[in-house]
Amino acid sequence: MKLAGPNPPHLQVSREPMLVTPAYAQTAGAAADPTGGILGLAPLILIFVAFYFLMIRPQQKRMKTLQDAVAAVKKGDSVVTAGGIVGKVVKVDEKYVELEIAQGVKVRAVKSTLAEVMASGGAKPAND
Repeated sequence: MKLAGPNPPHLQVSREPMLVTPAYAQTAGAAADPTGGILGLAPLILIFVAFYFLMIRPQQKRMKTLQDAVAAVKKGDSVVTAGGIVGKVVKVDEKYVELEIAQGVKVRAVKSTLAEVMASGGAKPAND
């Protein structure tokens, strides 16, 4: 089998001088400096620390105090549910609380849905 011409198109050799591209030159210098990677991560670490102290930690404290208050809810406490229902605790079970939301109107709510617990005699109706 004979090929057409002295050099087929896919085997032609370029006569231009080969130059090193800037991309190759930059990667060679980065490997020699090991502290560059650590210093590059420093801003990310500082941002995470700031988020932890300004957002995550205070939210965890609020959740802990709410969980303690829900666990200690007792008869006579005024509560607000996550749905916005305000009522007075009439009965407390392990999982449920019975709330009186109006005179003679009682509803059962799941204890974990309580969003706020006010001590006995907390909120008073405006028209009483």
